[in-house]
Amino acid sequence: MDQPPDNSGQTPSNSDQMAALTDELHRLNQHRFVRIHNSPLRLILFQFTRGLAFGLGSVIGATILFSMLAWWLSQFEFLPLIGDWISQLADQVEKARNQ
Repeated sequence: MDQPPDNSGQTPSNSDQMAALTDELHRLNQHRFVRIHNSPLRLILFQFTRGLAFGLGSVIGATILFSMLAWWLSQFEFLPLIGDWISQLADQVEKARNQ
């Protein structure tokens, strides 16, 4: 295979390529992601924190979504069966909020 020329127009030698590869490997090993995964304690703490954030976000998102859905359904009081049930649900939520 032909080697691509560098900026000076010359083909890099194998030792130059090996030095460049070594520099890249050293730079990669210094990356935060690799350092976290090289230490089991850091990895466990990182995954634990990630799980807490995911759980909290899921709970907050579900709460907002459910409250919006309940509010939207409470607007349908003209439906005989569902309207009564939603009205009772809205009343219970309002009572719990006032306590």
